[in-house]
Amino acid sequence: MTTHPAYSATGGRDVHTVHFPTATPPAEVDVLIVGAGPVGLSAAVELTARGVRVAVVDRARTATLVRAGAMGHTPRVVEHFRRWGLLQRIRDEWTFPPEWNQGIRLVTSLVGHELLAPRRPSFAGPSSARHSTEEALRRPQSALQRVFLDRLDRRGVTAAGGWRLVALRESVARIEADVIGEDGEPGEPGARRTIRARYLIGADGASSTVRRLAGIERDGDHATEKRLRLIVRTQDISDRVGPAPSGTNIVFNQNAAGFLAAVSTREWRVYAGPYPLDHTPTEAELIDGARAAFGFDLDLELVSATTFYDATRIARTFRRGRVLLAGDAAHVRTPGGNLGEGFGDVVNLGWKLAAVLAGQAPEELLDSYDQERRRHNWRIADHALERSRRSHALLADLRRLGIPDDADVSPQAQSRRAEISARISQGRFDAPGVTFDERYDASSVISYEDDQLDVEPPWRADIYQDDPRPGHRAPDGLVDPYGGTLYDRIGNGFALLVLSADREVERAFAAEALARSLPFTVVHLADPVVRALYGADNVLIRPDQHVAWRGAGLPADGAGGVLDLVLGAGQLTGDIPGQISPVNGNVAADQGFAADRGLVAKKVAVPTGADLAGASASARS
Repeated sequence: MTTHPAYSATGGRDVHTVHFPTATPPAEVDVLIVGAGPVGLSAAVELTARGVRVAVVDRARTATLVRAGAMGHTPRVVEHFRRWGLLQRIRDEWTFPPEWNQGIRLVTSLVGHELLAPRRPSFAGPSSARHSTEEALRRPQSALQRVFLDRLDRRGVTAAGGWRLVALRESVARIEADVIGEDGEPGEPGARRTIRARYLIGADGASSTVRRLAGIERDGDHATEKRLRLIVRTQDISDRVGPAPSGTNIVFNQNAAGFLAAVSTREWRVYAGPYPLDHTPTEAELIDGARAAFGFDLDLELVSATTFYDATRIARTFRRGRVLLAGDAAHVRTPGGNLGEGFGDVVNLGWKLAAVLAGQAPEELLDSYDQERRRHNWRIADHALERSRRSHALLADLRRLGIPDDADVSPQAQSRRAEISARISQGRFDAPGVTFDERYDASSVISYEDDQLDVEPPWRADIYQDDPRPGHRAPDGLVDPYGGTLYDRIGNGFALLVLSADREVERAFAAEALARSLPFTVVHLADPVVRALYGADNVLIRPDQHVAWRGAGLPADGAGGVLDLVLGAGQLTGDIPGQISPVNGNVAADQGFAADRGLVAKKVAVPTGADLAGASASARS
């Protein structure tokens, strides 16, 4: 493990390089995870907490702050950090003073004019109209990786850097992965090692080797232009921006646009472009654009430049046999919250894999991972692409209108800025539906209510109300006056929320859970407000905090029938609205949605002993 980071002169932590452990992967595990990014490492954290034996391998040896992607984490993601017991550790890994987080400011430049003031939580109390007990959080990916690696190290989990995946072979009972040690690893350079596992998770990024070796294709539109995400390094600029500048800004001016966000006390992320796909901008061109985002003359060093695209590429299936995809390996889309969707994959998949490995559920339960997460990711991808197109169109309109120079404080310039602010405020920048409406409305393991799917309002990015119907995220809240939440009480297992004095349903579910050795908690709440919100006397909540069933009394097949369905042992044999039937692989309903998003593809079984791949892969794990 790496040594603990030192404090910089300003008090921020220096997390510039995280070294993956130098180790030899074990010969056999329950689950092998390929990819030591935040998604792969969090999958290891999730599964290890459930008693699953895991190992992680990655071709890279290090992760670096200056190439970090996502930094902003929604309240939904913070809920996951809290359940993993790592929230305070992650908070402690700040790389610039947290007081720099002042909301997302829309400005003409860092030292220019504010076009739209951010909504900030009050120092004296929480904000209103919230759907979570948590607040959003900004921490770089390398900080998350440091925390996850430390947790895995404490639990004796191997997470080894410098191992490249080159081949996969699947049999009836297991999958074998061949990895080659890169130069400098223990033993002879190029040494080949075979790791046997019950299942393998590909969390190895957009150019996933696992996805290629498993023969899983992707659907979606390619980009027609490209943009660059830059990391630039400054000297001490506190004399111009103050000791606590805004750490997150969206810039609108004639020469720069997009995020200008602090990564550390001396490094900032700034966007450049768009450019034609075949154009390579010069370093001077990139530096000039970055300088325009700051709004004053300063020395800048270009530290890194990463290309990204407004495009959607989603795997045609998230599961093929014993191979499962998560994060960017499964879905790549227009930037904005992508890492959070990867964590969502992990949380959905983790309890299901653990239940299958423990003999509590049949392997068919894993089909629901693809059913639930792929449809959800198409919704988010469609929204992200449309949002980006609207933003680019707005910027073009503002530039045609003319964005005054920061130094121009004439009445005409002030009037023009007021007009620009009005144009910006017409659009909706908040997207509570993206954050919280993680609905699973096409799943074979959700006990939907009669006509529920016919009357539900359509998914919208800009609107969200707490919804306790099956398939939706269970509304969270405080269950005691000392800070304990419903999610804290649920923990890592199933929970029955009991909201009436009748305990017949509770007894039946508790007996069934005990007979199945199923982690199970009963939560009694007498608050009539909670009863009104949940709309039922009893609510069964899955380990991933989604409602699986609710009702006043037991259905005809009893608690056992409900659990059979939820665990994949009693899956519907007919058509399931809007998804692939587990029996015949055909889309039963919502044909337009499914056909456009590759949901028509049939499940492809890998023959026993088939070699899923042979040649070495050049894609970075």
